Amino acid sequence: MSTTTDLAALAETTPADPAPSEAAPAEASPLTERYGPDQSVPLAPPTAAIDGILRHRTVRAYLPDPLDETVLPTLVAAAQSAPTSSNMQFWSVVAVTDLERKDRLAALAGGQEHIRQAPLLLVWVADLARARAIGAAHGTSLEGTDYLDSTVVAFVDAALAAQNAVVAAESLGLGTVYIGALRHHPEQVAGELGLPEGTVAVVGLVVGHPDPAGGERVKPRLPQAAVLHQETYDLDAQAEHVDAYEDVIAPFYRDEGLTESWRRRVVDRLAIPGPQRGHAHLHSALAARGLPSR
Repeated sequence: MSTTTDLAALAETTPADPAPSEAAPAEASPLTERYGPDQSVPLAPPTAAIDGILRHRTVRAYLPDPLDETVLPTLVAAAQSAPTSSNMQFWSVVAVTDLERKDRLAALAGGQEHIRQAPLLLVWVADLARARAIGAAHGTSLEGTDYLDSTVVAFVDAALAAQNAVVAAESLGLGTVYIGALRHHPEQVAGELGLPEGTVAVVGLVVGHPDPAGGERVKPRLPQAAVLHQETYDLDAQAEHVDAYEDVIAPFYRDEGLTESWRRRVVDRLAIPGPQRGHAHLHSALAARGLPSR
């Protein structure tokens, strides 16, 4: 496929639906997979975009097949179409395909094999360096970039851009998985990627062709009643819906060989700083990276 291929042409290359006699067995409803069989959620008329989003699943097993040359610019175009606060565009992304660099980043992320397997790792970066360079060119020190709000905006901008890329990648039949563990070693990751002062890696995103043998499924989420509040927040009203969620998520976790209780996993992860130990120094690391967040 030519590098000049536009998004419309990409859409035209999507395989047509099979004839009725050749159709695959019907998939479970995305709502059933997402909420369980007993949840009734009234949705707007279905669209391809909504259906694709509802069927999102994390992929941790990849084929080594390379990506088409149009994929990366398509994902970046999708990312740049995400909202950005005041059009400041406080984010950048580093595309990593070099095998040795991916291997080193995988080690920094706790040895996650899918970083090595997949052909592409995108590292989304909170980026105040570009704005500061613009200020310097105008002889102005941008003190506003030293404040917490600017750091928060940069993280949010990067996350919004990354999620747009996820939706675009999945619409092309690709798989993705976020790599939050890159924040365990912000300075080492910055050194590996050549990040200047005023930038920090927010999250990695693995992109590739899912291995059909991986068997990833849609992970059930909390009922909407546990996360959706009408007019004002009601913490007490969530309890019964969290109870109901335990019955939905338990079989999923059991099949994955994990602790069956979601609440137990929340407690185990957050009661002591074990899994969070890698993030314990993030505040000081941000300051060291030129993001003092005062």
